[in-house]
Amino acid sequence: MTSHWKLPRDVEPADRPVANQTAATWGTGDAARVGSLGTIHAELLCEAVDLHAGERVLDVAAGTGTAAVAAARRGADVTAIDLLDHLLDSAVRIAEAHNLTLHTQRADAQRMPFDDDTFDVVLSAFGAMFAPDEQAVADEMVRVCRPNGRIGLTAWVPGSLMGDVLTATEHQLLPLRHRNSRLEWGDADGIRELFGNRVYALRTTTRQFTFRYRSGQHVLTHHRAWDGRIKAAFDALDPHSQKLLEAALLETYVANNRATDGTVVVASEYLEIIATVR
Repeated sequence: MTSHWKLPRDVEPADRPVANQTAATWGTGDAARVGSLGTIHAELLCEAVDLHAGERVLDVAAGTGTAAVAAARRGADVTAIDLLDHLLDSAVRIAEAHNLTLHTQRADAQRMPFDDDTFDVVLSAFGAMFAPDEQAVADEMVRVCRPNGRIGLTAWVPGSLMGDVLTATEHQLLPLRHRNSRLEWGDADGIRELFGNRVYALRTTTRQFTFRYRSGQHVLTHHRAWDGRIKAAFDALDPHSQKLLEAALLETYVANNRATDGTVVVASEYLEIIATVR
């Protein structure tokens, strides 16, 4: 088990080039269009972590701020961080549309620019799981969260719909050593290993997130155009391999489709993690 320790401020993540690649990959698409498909997971997460008005909350790898906005809606003092400024700009616009206040800062989840014990609650909704060095992110989340503060996460479960989509696409995007490691976040044993004995009262709940599309082709068209990971995977392939990936992704969605009217209604399991920091 990992002991509680503080990450020195002058230590750079070991995989800085991969972190830059991650930012570039997400930047090829429009995560705001992808993230707009659902917010229920963030609302459930904020309820599960039992947010109190006035608490200091950090949303890690916030994207367009789904969790940050949900926390702000509950009266928290929220800061959202991400590698991409345009995603944070979207988060601010969404918050302003609801007359909510949101602080943002461009920052790497693997090396956060905050003092130890700064936040009461640290959240990440399908964000931290995509950082290249999952252990560094776990260490940083613990470091910036005060003792007896809470960490709340959502992550796709291995073998779920989105787990299969990640497996199909990441072969085109990541070095071999990073493939599938991100799915540790969606496994209860993997979470325990990442956080070690630095957290207690660790609770995991398996939930389902339901995607709804006009058709199978709509699934592919939407994500190929706007999901940076999928767009980058296609861009890395020759035309024949693109056809193979397209068929694999369509099969993944269609095989799990519960609709019978030509539309797509498909659920993907995810893990909701709530932990208290020692």
